[in-house]
Amino acid sequence: WCLSSPCLLSGIQLTAPARAEPALEAVTEVTERPSRAARVPAGLLWQLRPSEWEGFGVEVELLAHTRDVVSRELPAETGLHTGWVENGGLFIASNKQRLDEYKRLMSLGKVYGVESHVLTPSQTKDLYPLMNIDDLYGTLYVPKDGTMDPAGTCSTLARAAAARGATVIIENCPVTGIQVRTDDFGVKRVHAVETAHGTIQTPCVVNCAGVWARALGRLAGVHVPLVAMHHAYVVTERIEGIQNMPNVRDHDASVYLRLQGDALSVGGYESNPIFWEEVSEKFAFGLFDLDWDVFMQHIEGAVNRVPVLEKTGIKSTVCGPESFTADHKPLMGEAPEVRGFFLGCGFNSAGMMLGGGCGRELAHWIIHGRPEKDMYGYDIRRFHHSLTDNNRWIRERSHESYAKNYSVVFPHDEPLAGRNVRKDPLHEELLRQGCVFQERHGWERPGWFSPGGAAPVLDYDYYGAYGRQRHRDYTYNRLLGDEYTFDFPPHHDIIKNECLTCRNALALFDMSYFGKFYLVGPEATKAADWLFSADVSKAPGSTVYTCMLNQQGGVESDLTVSRISPGAPGSPLAPAFEGDGYYLAIGGAVAQHNWSHITTVLQDMKFQCKLLDCSEELGMMSIQGPLSRVVLQEVLDTDLSNEAFPFSTHKITTAAGCQVRAMRLSFVGEMGWELHVPRADCVKVYRAVMEAGARHGIANAGYRAIDSLSIEKGYRHWHADLRPDDTPLEAGLAFTCKLKSSIPFLGREAVEAQKAKGIFRRLVCFTTDEKVPMFGLEAVWRDGKVVGHIRRADFGFAIDKTIAYGYIRDPAGGPVSLDFVKSGSYELERMGVTFPAQAHTKSPFDPDNKRVKGFY
Repeated sequence: WCLSSPCLLSGIQLTAPARAEPALEAVTEVTERPSRAARVPAGLLWQLRPSEWEGFGVEVELLAHTRDVVSRELPAETGLHTGWVENGGLFIASNKQRLDEYKRLMSLGKVYGVESHVLTPSQTKDLYPLMNIDDLYGTLYVPKDGTMDPAGTCSTLARAAAARGATVIIENCPVTGIQVRTDDFGVKRVHAVETAHGTIQTPCVVNCAGVWARALGRLAGVHVPLVAMHHAYVVTERIEGIQNMPNVRDHDASVYLRLQGDALSVGGYESNPIFWEEVSEKFAFGLFDLDWDVFMQHIEGAVNRVPVLEKTGIKSTVCGPESFTADHKPLMGEAPEVRGFFLGCGFNSAGMMLGGGCGRELAHWIIHGRPEKDMYGYDIRRFHHSLTDNNRWIRERSHESYAKNYSVVFPHDEPLAGRNVRKDPLHEELLRQGCVFQERHGWERPGWFSPGGAAPVLDYDYYGAYGRQRHRDYTYNRLLGDEYTFDFPPHHDIIKNECLTCRNALALFDMSYFGKFYLVGPEATKAADWLFSADVSKAPGSTVYTCMLNQQGGVESDLTVSRISPGAPGSPLAPAFEGDGYYLAIGGAVAQHNWSHITTVLQDMKFQCKLLDCSEELGMMSIQGPLSRVVLQEVLDTDLSNEAFPFSTHKITTAAGCQVRAMRLSFVGEMGWELHVPRADCVKVYRAVMEAGARHGIANAGYRAIDSLSIEKGYRHWHADLRPDDTPLEAGLAFTCKLKSSIPFLGREAVEAQKAKGIFRRLVCFTTDEKVPMFGLEAVWRDGKVVGHIRRADFGFAIDKTIAYGYIRDPAGGPVSLDFVKSGSYELERMGVTFPAQAHTKSPFDPDNKRVKGFY
């Protein structure tokens, strides 16, 4: 049952799966629609949208699918026209950074077969004679962008679904409740949908209710983190000479111009959007009065770009409610609170262009348990459960994402909104020492350390909107602004010093934001064998790096799993339990995703064990470097020699009189130990380590250094060079799979099948001799052909080279063997310029793993 708002934008387009997935032929959509005064969305479709870079490639694929459905598949199947007009798209650059961003888009477009061209101002004038080019640096032209008619598209989708046997729309049928029942294992599941005209039993509900999605979620006890805002556009009178012109996005003016016959639709994103504070269930297809004081900035931007608009009248205005989210991405997937309750909402006014691709993935999600593509950036589980009902966080972050929607997406930017929600026990200690924090999963984690002193994150000022005073002399904001570049950032040398101190002496990394879970109980080992690809059923005191896979063999997580013995009741460091126990340490930015994945598997398999979350109760600091043993031997009450404390082991010991769990592990490629410490003792242990390390040159270091050090060593980052649609064999992590044993594990059959068939894409390490900054999404050329793109890149200070990792394919369709990798000649394309690159089949730094084992 697909529960939709009265808004076409966030409703009917999501019935696209009914035509693409035979198993969903009977999908029914419930809608309440008491009036016909429709708010029609703009219907724009851009194939290359500036977006958060990590998930950008997936978005290109989603947009491509929508375009294919609207321009080709639906008309062919139904004989109806969706109103698709292929008039092209034009992005305006008024400064160098913006043009650099467009050049990055152009390079990535080559990987996905999206035709695009960077034009000079004069070429732009030839293409669009009515345009003012006086302030242009250049433009990005995508000839096959276009627009669809929203109403026509939705009607065509309804026709296609009906032809396949679906009852598409039940009108005037408000949902009054959602029945949720708890099964014999304590799991909450959807049972039925209550409406004004009766109750429908169903195990599956899809919340497509747009701005009403939050209220609908509450009926089932599900948190839906979105806000409702007024969003508007105006339609001009006829403009002579505008016919057939491309659609325009002037990002620096935060305005778009959509061709509408012989007129233009004008809209955009303002810094002071109007919140719809009380979302009325009776509003239906109603419209708001346009607030010209708010909207006038878009008119001014449009007139600057197309001066003839100054003398052109306004034919109509459209201002309706739209839902916006904390990161300007949709909310999709199964809600962590209730099984069978799926989300397909919060599309941030991009529902038409994303609807086809997202609808297809959502259908696959429902039928097969997961989408085909890497949809983590859209998955509701990307948000920690403590944030999804935090109204301050949702409101602030949604406002900032809206206001910055057209801002240049720089590699090292951080939000100013919704900060200081989760602080670890070392936060104040590190802040005083110049820590510049990053925000991940609500946590404040160390990014890097400024020699200029403290740079606190202040309360959100809404960029001066709503009568608020903007912060002055805001050090943190200034430091962020200094890094708004696609060149090496001004703090490059500071991060270099952190890295080389770790390589040559030792550094302390505060990693307290990590997720820290215990898997305990009578069937914990049975569950661990199934969940984890590596063999973790070893003696207590062992620690294993492993993956968790999905049914298709894709990597849902990489983590460390430590076998533990029972401890004392109430202890976060060593809890009491019956049966077996495992301690899981997981990257903090994806902790909710991991928790939900493990919980779902435990529920589906009905294992008799528990998953406990001690993330807030424990801190975690990692001391890494050639001198780490010398320093920690003064602090820890245990022998740290290779014989007594080998790599990949752990033990409970004391530090500065406090009980800690010490693990000999490394995520930077050096000898080192992690100390997992009860929250109340973290500052005391930290000070003891820093005092002991002072005469050995110890330094604080942050995650910017970890990014560089880890890529230099070839360690993977989940959701960068390792995703749910990548397998361990493709990612070079075959060693994490217990294929030589007979122990079954989730995803084993898929991995074995791939091993037998061959690997048709492979993660490869590249270096360039030219010291050029790369950040990911650069095109990979092999022997003159595009074979992939870079997923993750950084500068390696120890080897003094740019390092990049990307998956490559054989253009001929054959398997990608190591010989294929070695035999090619490679170039990496950055902003339209190619740089010679060397491919490596092993880590370029310490390929024999001597340093982590203590051999220097």
